[in-house]
Amino acid sequence: MSQSKLITMDEFTIQETRKFPQATGDLSALLRDIGLAGKIINKQVRKAGLVDILGQHGATNVQGEEQMKLDVYANDTLINILKNCTECAGIASEENDDHMSYEDTFSFNSKYVVLFDPLDGSSNIDVNASIGTIFAIYRRVSELGKPCTQADFLQQGRNLVAAGYIIYGSSTMMVYATRLGVNGFTLEPSIGEFCLSHPNMKCPEKGKIYSINQGNSVKYDDGMLSYLSYCMESNKEEGRPYSQRYIGSMVADMHRTLIKGGIFIYPGDKGAPNGKLRLQYECNPMAFIIEAAGGRAVNGNGENILDIRPTELHQRVPVFIGSKNMVDKAMEFVKTKETVA
Repeated sequence: MSQSKLITMDEFTIQETRKFPQATGDLSALLRDIGLAGKIINKQVRKAGLVDILGQHGATNVQGEEQMKLDVYANDTLINILKNCTECAGIASEENDDHMSYEDTFSFNSKYVVLFDPLDGSSNIDVNASIGTIFAIYRRVSELGKPCTQADFLQQGRNLVAAGYIIYGSSTMMVYATRLGVNGFTLEPSIGEFCLSHPNMKCPEKGKIYSINQGNSVKYDDGMLSYLSYCMESNKEEGRPYSQRYIGSMVADMHRTLIKGGIFIYPGDKGAPNGKLRLQYECNPMAFIIEAAGGRAVNGNGENILDIRPTELHQRVPVFIGSKNMVDKAMEFVKTKETVA
């Protein structure tokens, strides 16, 4: 595509806003601010190995996980940019104990709150594998004119207004979903803008890839083990055995799943019955994206991820997400075996 035909993300969101005469443009501006944060984080990611941003920060986050230096940088970048915009009332981050309400008049009257995982897959930083940022945007349920409250951040995924991710890979892409669909934008370095590269993204109903940390299989229950055996069995008519791919970054694994089809699984197991991934920061936004693209996302009991009522900010859930037919088949094996999320 020639540069004269490039559509920037700003242009695209303005075009989408014009479809709704009552729209204020606040959501478009908020997406632009998140995109700006992604550009700043991307600049630091590209410097990894040249400056002192690799390795551990020397502290742990609320999950008890070792923080990487880029984790902290990405978290601070998102917090500061969203604090200085006029569309965000407050944020919640996977790296912080509690939500943060912005204490100024503009923020008190802002309609949206943002939850994010600032740097998903940060254990991959030191080996130069793909990492990413995940975000979720809700409309406030608390009273405008006052600080946002925890209730704004404990909404079901069904209430999401928009969600997306930025993947820092061989190219940097921002993918976001609204109720109008899913679109992907690739960062064009020469102009410093995200440009529409993947319009109207759809997840294939079938795939040939399953993505799971199979090294944990000693902890899995019989239903999960039976499904893995099914994936590895030879059946030419059904395209099995499937290929196993696991990057260890949900953003990277889900980006492949969205484009090529497949299933991504992080189940409950004997050591962690509710799995590892966080409902509000990872599973809900990815479920919103995949459903908008025609896929499916459920917990181990077959309950739609977006229908789970969160009870705490850092709640964990098992997740089976990806091509609809593959998720349905997995549920035939495992849905009676998982702990209710």
